[in-house]
Amino acid sequence: MKHITFHLDFISPYAYLAFEALPLALQGLGYSTEYRPLLFAGLLRHHGQLGPAELPGKRDWTYRQVLWQAEAAGIPLAMPATHPFNPLPLLRLALACGEGGRINRYVAETVFRHVWRGGADAADRARLAALQQALAPRRDPASEEVKGELRANTDAAIAAGLFGVPTLSVDDKSFWGYDALPMLRACLEAHPWFGSGAWESAARLPSAVKRPARD
Repeated sequence: MKHITFHLDFISPYAYLAFEALPLALQGLGYSTEYRPLLFAGLLRHHGQLGPAELPGKRDWTYRQVLWQAEAAGIPLAMPATHPFNPLPLLRLALACGEGGRINRYVAETVFRHVWRGGADAADRARLAALQQALAPRRDPASEEVKGELRANTDAAIAAGLFGVPTLSVDDKSFWGYDALPMLRACLEAHPWFGSGAWESAARLPSAVKRPARD
């Protein structure tokens, strides 16, 4: 049975969509899943990138696209009152409910739905306090242990070459984005394409142009 590592940040609507869609997308297959929260901003910082919501035109498109994708898939989604927001309290709360940098599906679902259903402020202090009371974490979300697990998850993702969320990893392959779920399913079904060398050759394609780094 294959094992999937689901790398996520609750700030990402695509991570929410992928989380909600995963059971149906992989229906009938045998697999196990672990959920690992990380700080998406840490990946962006490492790679010198801005997030989709930091570019005005891309921000508008991202929100329109995720609202449409949710509608098309029958997944309830309402944009939170403000976005982007600081996801650190949610990430630390989730990790405080788990162990070893992993959380279970119930915790992930509860936090995702706190953000992406109802249209309320995901970072509102009263709502965060109610969420923490509902989840009843076994550890203090503000502890150095929990903060260290978030840093470790983020650092491990960077070391593995991850650049965005959601990313779902199986063996030595990683699948980025909500729209990668059909490709992930094909991999789990041992589609012959994955043994053809196409996966490996894509990474060896030379580049003829490289833009200079910005100051």
